[in-house]
Amino acid sequence: MVKSMTLAAKIPHFHYVEEINCDALVELKASFQKENSDPDVKHTFLPVLIKSLSVALSKYPFLNSCFNEELQTVTLKGSHNIGVAMATQHGLVVPNIKKVQSLSILEITKELSRLIQLALANKLSPDDVSGGTITLSNIGAIGGKFGSPLINAPEVAIIAIGRIQKTPHFADDGIVYPVSIMSVNIGADHRVVDGATVARFCNEWKLLIEKPELLMLHMR
Repeated sequence: MVKSMTLAAKIPHFHYVEEINCDALVELKASFQKENSDPDVKHTFLPVLIKSLSVALSKYPFLNSCFNEELQTVTLKGSHNIGVAMATQHGLVVPNIKKVQSLSILEITKELSRLIQLALANKLSPDDVSGGTITLSNIGAIGGKFGSPLINAPEVAIIAIGRIQKTPHFADDGIVYPVSIMSVNIGADHRVVDGATVARFCNEWKLLIEKPELLMLHMR
């Protein structure tokens, strides 16, 4: 971790913060769990966030790339190998789910569970922790609204996810109503992507989270 954070400190970061309405996501997760008949499967928000992230990456492939410091070149990655930062008693690890673009939400759920169990047991393989193309840091699972994450080089983007919490919002007619809000902070390598690209990418991801039914249009 010392080596990777030292490298990350040299990267010119651009951070973009957004709030996402997660009311539909909360309902979707509850529906998944209600219909779940497999005791080995526990549905959470993260697999839906991961799948929707992959769909957004398909429209903005530069967020799913790697930067070669020595050659000053950018390589677009065909596979969406989405890493998930995990804090364990053995230290911080970032295993990644391979080829998310080809996986269902249920398959992502099972693979994420496998990686978590291996991480907790300190038994992740070299393949589990190599080849990542973008990273999610679910800081909200521990606490906090948002963080300012450092890029996991040679990747060019990382996303910190805050906890989902009920907050009061005003309707157009002035009525106050509760909304489940999640804050996200996208850290990007400014040598590879500009602020406008990050903003448009986040808008696309936000749309898919707020209206998860749109994911059906991208399922094979």
